[in-house]
Amino acid sequence: MVVFGIFINEISFVSIVIFILGMWGVFSLRKNLILLLISIELMLLAINLNLTMFSVYLDDQIGQVFALFVLTVAAAESSIGLAILVTFYRLRGLIAIDYINSLKG
Repeated sequence: MVVFGIFINEISFVSIVIFILGMWGVFSLRKNLILLLISIELMLLAINLNLTMFSVYLDDQIGQVFALFVLTVAAAESSIGLAILVTFYRLRGLIAIDYINSLKG
């Protein structure tokens, strides 16, 4: 099936590759919090690509509405994560995930 001149399989393949890169980043880059947040954002963007692609393919608006919800959650997650990161950097002077356990009360 063709959507706007691009095959559905190609878009699905790109989305799967982006999601796998995000998962690889989450599992392998556990030392750096910024790269961990970027990897989570990659995974959410791959999900959005799938939602919008199938929304266009099925000629339905629900997938695009869910994509907006996912973008809202991604924006909230990144803003809260970066706020925690800045606070941790001001307190400790480094951004290593190994030392985050020192924030426990």
